[in-house]
This record gives sequence, C-alpha cells and structure tokens, in this order.
Amino acid sequence: MAQDYLTVTALTKYLKRKFEADPYLERVYLTGEISNFRPRANAHQYFSLKDDGAKISAIMFKGAFQKIKFKPEEGMKVLVVGRISLYEASGNYQIYIEHMEPDGVGALYQAYEQLKAKLLQEGLFDLPKQPLPRFPKRIAVVTSPSGAVIRDIITTARRRYPIAQIVLYPTLVQGEQAADDIAKNIKRADEADFDVMIIGRGGGSIEDLWPFNEELVARTIAEAKTPIISSVGHETDTTIADLVADVRAATPTAAAELAVPVLTEEVVKIKEKRTRLEQALLHLIKQKEQQYQRLRDAYVFRQPERLYEAQSQKLDQLGLRLGQTMRQLFLQKREDWQLGNHRLQLATPKNRVLENKQRTLYADKALRDAMERLLEKKKEAFYQDIQALDLLSPLKIMQRGYTYTTKESQVLKSVAELAVADEITVHFADGQVQAQVMEKEQNHE
Repeated sequence: MAQDYLTVTALTKYLKRKFEADPYLERVYLTGEISNFRPRANAHQYFSLKDDGAKISAIMFKGAFQKIKFKPEEGMKVLVVGRISLYEASGNYQIYIEHMEPDGVGALYQAYEQLKAKLLQEGLFDLPKQPLPRFPKRIAVVTSPSGAVIRDIITTARRRYPIAQIVLYPTLVQGEQAADDIAKNIKRADEADFDVMIIGRGGGSIEDLWPFNEELVARTIAEAKTPIISSVGHETDTTIADLVADVRAATPTAAAELAVPVLTEEVVKIKEKRTRLEQALLHLIKQKEQQYQRLRDAYVFRQPERLYEAQSQKLDQLGLRLGQTMRQLFLQKREDWQLGNHRLQLATPKNRVLENKQRTLYADKALRDAMERLLEKKKEAFYQDIQALDLLSPLKIMQRGYTYTTKESQVLKSVAELAVADEITVHFADGQVQAQVMEKEQNHE
C-alpha cells in the first residue's frame, strides 16, 4: 500500500499549530539564566534562557524590550512571561517574551543601580555644583499643582521671604508620561530666567518616585543653567535626581528654606551693617579732620617759601657740580683726541702706500721681462716643431720624386689590386695625372 509523504513545510506547520493551540503554552512563566545575549540598539533581541539541564531560544520584540526598567546582562537570572511557539524557517521552538524582570531583585531597583553606576562612571554626579543665589527674585517650582509640595513651598517662602515671586510649572510626577513632562518643564523653566528652581514631589514607593530616576530627567537637570534644588520623597529616599541636582533637600519645606533667606533677619543684618558703616564713616571723618588740622598748622602753609628754600639751594649746588663735571669731561675728551691724532700721524699709511707702489713697479717690470722671455722660448719651440713636422711631411718626401696611386679614391698598396684597363690616378707633389693600365707585371717571391 502506497504511503503519503509529508513535506517538511507541512510537518512544520502542523507542529506550529500544535504549539499555538496548546493552552498550557499560550502563557508560560519561566525562570532561567540569560545566555548568548548580544544587545542590539533599537531592535528585536535574540538570546537564550538556560538552567543546568536545558536551554531554550528566546526572542523579545523591540516594543516589549523598551518597557523593561533594567539592563539585561549575560548570566543574569531572570523571570520571564511569554508564549511558546515554533519558528518555521529553522524548525526550532522558542519563547516569545512579553515581560522580564530580575529574579530575586526588583526590576526597578536593578534599573536604579545600573543607571546610577552608568552616570557615576560618566562623571555626571561629580560636575561642579552651581551655588544658590542669596536673594532670589524669581523661583520656579516644577511639581504637581494639587499636592502638598507646592503648598509647603509657598507657605514657607512667603513666611520667610515674601518679596520673592514663585511660579508653578504644573507637572506630572507619577506614571509613564511623568519623566517626559518633568524634563519638558525643567527646560521651560530654565529658559525663563529664574534665579533658582525647585523640583520635587511627596513620598511614596519606588514605583511612585521612579520618574525622578529616569535618565532623561537626570541629564536634563545636569544640563540646566539654573541652580536646581531637588526635594523628592522623604528624607530616607534618594533618587537619581537628588544626586544630579545642585542641592538636595530632605523635604519641600527644607527646599524652600534653602531657596530663600528670612527677610526679617536680613533686615536686622542690614540695619546692623548700616550702623557699623555709619560708625566707621564718623570715625574716618574724625581722623581726616585731625589730619587736616595738623596739615593746616604746619609751617609750609604758614610760611610757604620755606617749602622750597632747601630745594633751591640744592638746585644751585647741582648746577655748580654739573658745570665742573662738564669742564672735566671736555678736557678729558680733548686730551684723548690729541693722543689719538698723534697715534694716527705715526701710523699714517702714506709711506706704506709709496713703498707698496715702488714694489708694484718692480714687480710689473719683472713680470714683463719674464713674459718676454717666455714668449721667445715658446716661439723657438714652435719653429722647431714646424721643422720636425716638415721633415715628416709626405709632401716633403714626394718632392724627392715619390708618388702614390689611387683607384676610385682608394690608395693602392699592391699590383694585385689592379687589372688591365683600369683607370688610376697618380698623385705627385705638385699635382696629379689620370692614367690607364696597359700592362700588368707582378713580382713573385
């Protein structure tokens, strides 16, 4: 009986349907260690979950991964919630994770510690802190408009320093949209030219305070040019915003006390300083009056001519000393000139010029005589060379009756080079003749 064979695709689709139809695999709560984790920015995440006996492939889509509050790491033990299905292309079954948190440590606490370590390594907590102004005129408050925070700040600020203007920036301080709203209002207040800014909210759980632990809020606080006081939660609560802010206050009331001085105390200080200034001025005036009295009674004002008598006498003495010094200097310079002139006369170059001129004449005469002798010697050698060349000249030999014969401009050296009837040229000392060979006779040794 013939068997029906399934294709791989058909079998895979059947198994995938089994996985998806199983109600026990539709929502699975799983614990394990993260393995083969290679994080990718703004993308789906692929990794594995394993324990001592098995391993399963896992995928977490981008939207779900962006919602987790901590940073997954290789080897971290986690709790995940997801569904089991089969990936048809490879035939592998895997878990599609919808939610993940650390096993044994709260996700928010884990995220808090990771962000804190990251910002600490970047040096964000060590940036120079801006000093708070002593007498602020305008104060921005970034908080909820309905909470006790704004009431405490307004009450404390009006009681201590009623001349300061307080401007509220209504802000969400809890929920998923709170971090963006906090950062937006911090930027708005920073651009509005305030002297100081207070951000905060009342106490609550770590989930309630979490917007102030977001990286966006921390970096916005660090970039602000306005000095910022952070008052988030109770005294025992410490958020990332507290660590980045210029000043941390334990409570909203403490934040207002840090932001403004006590006006009545400042008025008392101003009065005390005014009194001290008046006393100092009176004392200074008295000193100046005494000094003026002493100067008025001085002899230089009663007999002004005595002020310059000594100077006039000193001027006369200096004039006499100047004249004597100038005369001595003139005599010294004249003596130096006479001595130099005498030395110059002794060392005059006139005699040396005459002597060198005479030597030049003698040298010129000797040079001319030597040139004439050399010329005669060269002429004699030239004539001797001419005579020697004349004796060796072929023309000289030909004048004694010798000739040479050419055929077609080639000098003949042997009878063997000629044939009867050849045209030849016979060269004499005083000319040449054309001839024809009539007969040839060659000597044989």
